[in-house]
Amino acid sequence: MKTVLKDSEQITQLFSHLEFDGKKLNHQPGSVLGSTALIAGTTVGAGILALPAVTMPSGIVPSTSGLIAVWLYALVSALLVADVTLNTMRTEGRASIGFLGVVEKILGKLGARMAGGAYLFMHYALLVAYITQGGEILADAAAKIGGVQILPTWVGTTTFTLLLGGIMYLGREKFIEKLNSAFVGIVIVSFLGLLFLGGRHIQSAQLLFQNWSALGSAISVMSVALFFQNVVPLVVTQLEGDVRKIRQSIFIGSVIPLIMFLAWNAVILGSVSSDMVHGASGDKTVFNPLQILRTGGGGEWLGVLVSIFSEFAIATSFIGFVYGLLDLFKDIFFTQGKFSSRLPLYSLALFPPMALGTLNPSIFFTALDYTGTFSISVLGGIIPALMSWKQRQKQENSDSINQSLAPGGKVTLILMIGVALAMIGRQILSIY
Repeated sequence: MKTVLKDSEQITQLFSHLEFDGKKLNHQPGSVLGSTALIAGTTVGAGILALPAVTMPSGIVPSTSGLIAVWLYALVSALLVADVTLNTMRTEGRASIGFLGVVEKILGKLGARMAGGAYLFMHYALLVAYITQGGEILADAAAKIGGVQILPTWVGTTTFTLLLGGIMYLGREKFIEKLNSAFVGIVIVSFLGLLFLGGRHIQSAQLLFQNWSALGSAISVMSVALFFQNVVPLVVTQLEGDVRKIRQSIFIGSVIPLIMFLAWNAVILGSVSSDMVHGASGDKTVFNPLQILRTGGGGEWLGVLVSIFSEFAIATSFIGFVYGLLDLFKDIFFTQGKFSSRLPLYSLALFPPMALGTLNPSIFFTALDYTGTFSISVLGGIIPALMSWKQRQKQENSDSINQSLAPGGKVTLILMIGVALAMIGRQILSIY
């Protein structure tokens, strides 16, 4: 491992990626562009679909402010994760380490179990949300194509899970990678089409509506949509511990999804008129403007694009989270990923969320809400702050070099923990 120091004695690069081609060693550094794409791709997932439903009660201006505030929180959290990852790699002499590995090194087995539990809950809850919403869209599309009035919700949920899960189980890794890339391409094209068509349907009255008191209920879903901290250790590894490149990738990679979310939120909220709202069924717990647009409320082509974007955004997120859950189970059960061991792992990853989604098809927004409140608050707020606090305290009592990317010192850490605890407390009080 190589360490390069500036005059300030801060670490700028921890190691180099070297490959031997038979004659010499070649340096293969990661790129800022690649790491930025990784962060942006991780962030832009199915969480974007829930935004209009939870931000509509507050309006465009308040929800825009809320999204920016949540992004700032996520940005600081990611920088804290990069901090502790860099310092852990240096002190342990390792060229790479995962998020849960960093937690265990700093907070011990108890902290690792706490993080692992939150990580498992987050994956299961989000898979439940994706399966229910993806199944609903699939069932609606099948009903329209087949000329059927309506299909049972369990048909869409089961079909979506078995179809996509079966492709992942049977397909080779390279094929799934190409399939996912194709899905991402469809998501990008349909998203641009949505912005173009939706922008022509914006109602001026919707732009002026503001209800700041309703903003608090949207924060948890915003936190889910902007969560990417779990891939930060991988970015640190890819960029060889180069502080400047890491900071650039985290900032740019998170700003791109923020801009997309802001544009998406404004276009969708602006496209849903008050007549559509009053014409919607009043017995729903959450009014979903995307559902209105999918059924043709904003025009036939806009409805088709909303359905395409929604389904493929869910599919890309589904693939990523199934793989994340499989990796977690492999670590827990010490399997080697052989063919004979894949069926029980896939069954454990797919069948529990499918069963829950079938029993409660309306759980999409509830799953996202609880995920944002508990899992993201723990993984994106409390744990990064506690790790940084403990690491800095340890380094203050030694001659170690402390690498710091996040500003504000202990005041920042206190604010991070305070906000996370406030979110959890608010959710607990809402239950009673």
